[in-house]
Amino acid sequence: MDFVALDFETANTNRSSVCSIGIVVVKNGNVADEYYQLIKPRDMYFDPLCVRIHGITPEDVKDSPSFSEVWKDISPLLEGNLVIAHNASFDMSVLRYSLDECQLDYPSFSYNCTVNVSKKTWLGLPSYSLNVVARHLQIEFKHHHALEDAQVAAQVYLQACKYNKVTSHVELIEKLEIGQGTIYANGYTPARANKKKSKTKRSTLSMN
Repeated sequence: MDFVALDFETANTNRSSVCSIGIVVVKNGNVADEYYQLIKPRDMYFDPLCVRIHGITPEDVKDSPSFSEVWKDISPLLEGNLVIAHNASFDMSVLRYSLDECQLDYPSFSYNCTVNVSKKTWLGLPSYSLNVVARHLQIEFKHHHALEDAQVAAQVYLQACKYNKVTSHVELIEKLEIGQGTIYANGYTPARANKKKSKTKRSTLSMN
C-alpha cells in the first residue's frame, strides 16, 4: 500500500501562514522516506495561541526558506499520489491558500482524511483528534510537530486498513463508505465522511 501522509502547522489563523511541514512517504506499507522543514511565512505575525500549540517562534524560522522555495521539493512527493492527513480539510486548505498566495499551480492528487477513517473504524471514542486516536492505538508522539503528526497519521491509516482487513485504498473507502477528495488545476473536491456524490468546487483564491 502506497501513500503520502502530510501535516502543516501555521503561524496564525491565516491559512497561508504555514511555518512547518511534515511528510511521510509510505511504500508497500512501510515508511520509505520522510521530509520535515521549517518555513518562513510571508506574514511573520505568530499568534501566541498558535505558538503555544506548536512551539514554533519567529526566531525559529527567520533563516528558513519560504513556501515557494520548498514547493519544488515537496511537489513531486504529492503529485499523482494518495495523500493522507488528519483533519484533511485544514491541511488541504493550507496547501491551496499557500499555493494561491505564491501564484503556484495546484498539483493533482487524491486525498483521504484519517478523522473520517477513524470515526468509521473505532466507534465510540470520546474524540477523534489525533492525540486521542493515537492514545487508543497506544502510539506515543509529540502532538503538533508536523513530522510526528504525519508519522502518526500514516500509522493510523495503516492500522485502520489492518483492522478492517483490507489491502487497498479502494477496499477501505468502499467498506467504510467514505469519499476521497481530490485537488487539481485550481479546483478541489472535499473528502466526505459519508460517501455521496459531491459537487466539484472551484477555487476562488487564485491570484492568477
